[in-house]
Amino acid sequence: MVNNLVNTAELQADERYLDGEMMANMVRGGAANLRSNAREVNDLNVFPVPDGDTGDNMSMTMEGGVAALEGVESTNLADVMEHISRGMLLGARGNSGVILSQFFAGMNKGFSCCEKADASVVGKALEEGVRQAYSSVITPTEGTILTVAREAVEYAVSRIDENTTISALFSDLTTEMYASLQRTPEILEVLKEAGVIDSGGAGLFYIMLGFSKILQGEEITAADSALQAPKAASIDLNAFGPDSEMVYGYCTEMLLRLQNHKVNIDTFDVSAIIDYLSSIGDSIVCVKNDSIVKLHVHTMNPGNVLNFCQQFGEALTVKIENMNVQHSEERDAAPAKSAKKERPMKEHGTVAVASGDGIADLFRQLGVDAVVSGGQTQNPSAQDFLSAFAEVNAKHIYVFPNNGNIVMAAKQAGQLYDKGEVHVIESKDLGQGYAAISSLNFQSNDPAQITAQLTEAMSYVKTGSISTSIRDAEISGVHIETGDYIGFMGKEMLVSCKDLHDAARELLIKMGLDTGDMYMVTAFTGSDASAEEIDALQSFMEENYPDVEFYTVEGGQEVYPFIFVVE
Repeated sequence: MVNNLVNTAELQADERYLDGEMMANMVRGGAANLRSNAREVNDLNVFPVPDGDTGDNMSMTMEGGVAALEGVESTNLADVMEHISRGMLLGARGNSGVILSQFFAGMNKGFSCCEKADASVVGKALEEGVRQAYSSVITPTEGTILTVAREAVEYAVSRIDENTTISALFSDLTTEMYASLQRTPEILEVLKEAGVIDSGGAGLFYIMLGFSKILQGEEITAADSALQAPKAASIDLNAFGPDSEMVYGYCTEMLLRLQNHKVNIDTFDVSAIIDYLSSIGDSIVCVKNDSIVKLHVHTMNPGNVLNFCQQFGEALTVKIENMNVQHSEERDAAPAKSAKKERPMKEHGTVAVASGDGIADLFRQLGVDAVVSGGQTQNPSAQDFLSAFAEVNAKHIYVFPNNGNIVMAAKQAGQLYDKGEVHVIESKDLGQGYAAISSLNFQSNDPAQITAQLTEAMSYVKTGSISTSIRDAEISGVHIETGDYIGFMGKEMLVSCKDLHDAARELLIKMGLDTGDMYMVTAFTGSDASAEEIDALQSFMEENYPDVEFYTVEGGQEVYPFIFVVE
């Protein structure tokens, strides 16, 4: 967790060198500075829809790096950077968060074997960060966070000489980063049309500005924020009473510091812990990073986990939650979080992301093994996917992100997972995921053929969404005023209306309702859609398009009153 006050006045050493202690403090300061400005970054949304989450995603990714520093006392730059990078890779959320984590992973490579680094070495590490960030994207787009990082690093590195201090280097970096950010609308037409700068680039600027402030000895204050970690939900004490029976067990998480007098830390194999956890629970994740082991398990006996692990070291943090209480509060928790014995490994398994209880329930009915809660404004982390993969326990796991901003996190988790092969089916919206999941068939037993069939199924559907505009805009020739109901398909803005029913009707027409090519429409209704509005849309379809099969599914998703899947 980021401290609310970050002060480096006592930590500043020789300004010619960067060591691990200062790097850790810079990351804390960068995270705090971004956290203070996350809402501003969120609002830099091309579509004026209240679903901007770039600031949140990047902030939570940074928090993953900060959390990984817990208990780290080393001043060795390579050691500290390894912890930061690993934490960010696991905590990465959204495309911007994944790119950010890859930028730091590149820096980590640049600092390998460095106890400390001068400006020249730091510059090379930043260049490696840019290279890795670019390589993490199949088709890099200029005018984004990638451009802002590249141009700023090129400028700052070009000014390095034998007298350059670390502070001067990051001052140059942030100066050019700000300038590059202002140029992004000239590079990317969609930003210019929307009248915004790139949100990912803005997030990176605030992080590096925090770095620069720390190096200059400034204090960074940040108000408490839910971005530090999910706030503990208010507990319904009646959810587990004196006569209740424990059914679902305890979600148990632990950071274990291995101890030299108990084990050989260098050669210690976490399989010993994994084997034990498998005997008492499931949903197991266990990762070793230097002398720290991070573990997660669902079990009936959380005390046994602590007792067993204490033979190897001592606990740094422990979190235990009663999943019976969670189950009573979250309808989607029961199927995914039962504390039964670990499932035997099977050949094929599935994981899907869903936003809304109704959508999650539907996916399970269609055969999905594990549902990861999330969607727009609530992107799951790579760690969330790793937990789901461990729960499914299959040789081949097919993942349906169902959101273009979640695909990269799913892929990153797949690269980190080593107990099976992960196949990310790049479903970029609910419709594509629904179509693919509906066509699940493992009869061929050939992963390549299964993946091809699922990908092909996605090509037969179109997805349209209705939401509310949060600002005036002119996009794709559509005039939008604050509070209008807007309808769009992918990145194409189609309609803007004062009335929800009018927007829904016009969006369907724009999607091809009048062409005769549309034979089935599934309307996923959100939490903001009233029964009257749903009935009005049903009546409209029955009266005007009786030959089109029209179904409604109570999706429960936020932000979008209606999501239409058209076949």
